[in-house]
Amino acid sequence: MNDFPDGPPDAGSADSADRQQWLVDDERRFRDVFENASVGMLEIDADWQILNVNRAYSDIVGYPIEQLIGTSCLALTHPDDIAKSEAALREARSSTSGRVTFEKQYLGKSGETIPIRSNLARISRPGEPVRYLKIVEDISAQRKAEQILREEAETLEVLNRIGTSIAGELELEGLVQMVTDAGVEITGAAFGAFFYNVTDDAGESYMLYTLSGASRDQFNFGMPRNTKVFAPTFEGEGVVRSDDITKDPRYGQNPPHHGMPKGHLPVVSYLAVPVIGREGEVIGGLFFGHPKPARFNGRHERLMISVAAQAAVAIDNARLYRAAQIEIDQRIQAEQRLVELNESLEARVTEEIERRTQTEEALRQAQKMETIGQLSGGIAHDFNNLLQVIAGNLDIIRRTLPEGLPRLMRATENAQKGAERAAVLTQRLLAFSRRQQLEPRVIDPNKLVSGMSELLHRTLGETIQIETVLGSGLWRVEVDPNQLENALINLAVNSRDAMPMGGKLTIETANTYLDHAYAEQNSGAAVGQYVVICVSDTGEGMDAETAERAVDPFFTTKEVGRGTGLGLSMVYGFVKQSGGHLKIYTEPRDGTTVKIYMPRHSGEEPLDGAAEEDEMAPDAVDGETILVCEDDEDVRSYSVEALKELGYHVLEAADGQEALRLLAESKGSVDLMFTDVVLPGGMTGAIVAQRAKELQPGLKILFTTGYARNAIVHHGRLDPGVELLSKPFAFSDLAARIRDLLDAK
Repeated sequence: MNDFPDGPPDAGSADSADRQQWLVDDERRFRDVFENASVGMLEIDADWQILNVNRAYSDIVGYPIEQLIGTSCLALTHPDDIAKSEAALREARSSTSGRVTFEKQYLGKSGETIPIRSNLARISRPGEPVRYLKIVEDISAQRKAEQILREEAETLEVLNRIGTSIAGELELEGLVQMVTDAGVEITGAAFGAFFYNVTDDAGESYMLYTLSGASRDQFNFGMPRNTKVFAPTFEGEGVVRSDDITKDPRYGQNPPHHGMPKGHLPVVSYLAVPVIGREGEVIGGLFFGHPKPARFNGRHERLMISVAAQAAVAIDNARLYRAAQIEIDQRIQAEQRLVELNESLEARVTEEIERRTQTEEALRQAQKMETIGQLSGGIAHDFNNLLQVIAGNLDIIRRTLPEGLPRLMRATENAQKGAERAAVLTQRLLAFSRRQQLEPRVIDPNKLVSGMSELLHRTLGETIQIETVLGSGLWRVEVDPNQLENALINLAVNSRDAMPMGGKLTIETANTYLDHAYAEQNSGAAVGQYVVICVSDTGEGMDAETAERAVDPFFTTKEVGRGTGLGLSMVYGFVKQSGGHLKIYTEPRDGTTVKIYMPRHSGEEPLDGAAEEDEMAPDAVDGETILVCEDDEDVRSYSVEALKELGYHVLEAADGQEALRLLAESKGSVDLMFTDVVLPGGMTGAIVAQRAKELQPGLKILFTTGYARNAIVHHGRLDPGVELLSKPFAFSDLAARIRDLLDAK
């Protein structure tokens, strides 16, 4: 019970025992709340060391209380959020209120990521050692709910798009083709087919109506037999989804049929959905196949059930429309009603044209919205593999082409240049999707900005006037030049969109210093010397509320279909990852200036420059053996051929298990393993390398990949000691890197 409801006795009171008792009671009440709270709580000192934690916090992170006490409060923070936590602690220390709220991620005891909301407050009294109280809430459930909402929104968008597309199609052939194409797009199937529920006299086949992703001559085996796997679809019992239909007991008859019939497309993953009409009859079935296992999931199944329902309604409507057309054709035979019929048809045609125009516009708008989502690391990885095969084999042709064939040599060189341009484009896509590790180098910002002039003119168009104002004596910065270039292009494109009638874009560079006053007023800015790059436009500008949210992911002021809200947030993330700072200055109808601050580089590293390519690729030393581990057969074939041409003895493996078997059988004769990062079977290149070094501790490892993976890249940079050759690579690059690694002590 509190004997002092109005607060503690005055410090100058004669009865100091009362004040002491009040403090004791107050501390006891605090401890009761602390220990029994349902949210995680911990006390930390001025050096961020944990003084005490409660049971709820221990349950969240999975570590016992006694193990947590005395450790840094940053010990469990996800590496990506260390800087955010440090900034929050500094804010709590320096602000007058001593309070700050922020969200970040923990790494639990089992390595799982735990999203949390943290409330930090200074609780020490004047004259006492500085202490802070952190209240931590596990917001995993909230994040999961948000993810579910996003997936539901995506699902609705897909269904709305497809529904909009097929709603205006009254021709049955076009409608069924549209639905089948949409199913292939949604599921990622290798091919899709629509079969009508029509059987022959023996009840053994169905009528193939349309295909997507394949031609009809690939179905030259005849119509499918009435096997068990077709029965649920055509008898209206439900969906059939199988990770490997060739091993599924529902496939085939007695004795079971294994594999596909002769002449059939290869199918392992299988998804079949019935299309059921208004009267409950099965109109037909949508069938999707893929040559690899486990390619279809529950979401694909749910989406295709909804699409099949939409298709059933549209097919019924198309049938009704066709019947109506037949009836109209019969009526127009009567001469006395010809005028009336023509008027009716004209009105319907006009209405149909308007409906189709609206549908096409909706489809174009939806396609714009999906463009960003198609820029994924997986696509870039496959594209880089293709480029590796193309560029590598062109290089072999160029180097082995006899003299005296200048026309073929020019054609080969032009094709090589095209492949190189495609590789540059892929790297920009990877940088845009943040799947490429940062490769910081010491650069001259003025040189980079001036070198972008032609690219900016081509990107922004003739209506935008571009001016560059380059500061003299500009300091050097250590930054990934490709990422900085992409950031400037993003800002320039945003400026162009803010000047629909044309205008002026100005890019300025200068040396600057951010002092303590600026750092206090701008969260995340550190005191020091910087190079600032300013991108200014004469466009529409933003109000204060919009500017405040401008760097939030997915926030955009553009109309539907013209922006995803990722551009500025990606620029902001890159700048922060590079140790810099970003500031936006804008007023409505008065333009916008975005300032990128990059820390001055004070080291002695040389400026980035183009290395001179060796005239001759270094050959192998007698007896040297290379183990190539690559799942892409074409890329592996090129790599093996190139290494053999250099004089190496080569062993080749298509996956990690085969590579480890060959390494064990070699009994120490392998000098270097050249492995892809992305491998099938759940064993990444990093795991293969780790197990390989257990078998042969001195083995040299060189990785290759079409895009960076978390297995060897963390915080945007390669792990220490990791050697990586990015795809596509040239013959000379491969030869030089192999030789450098083998010659290294």
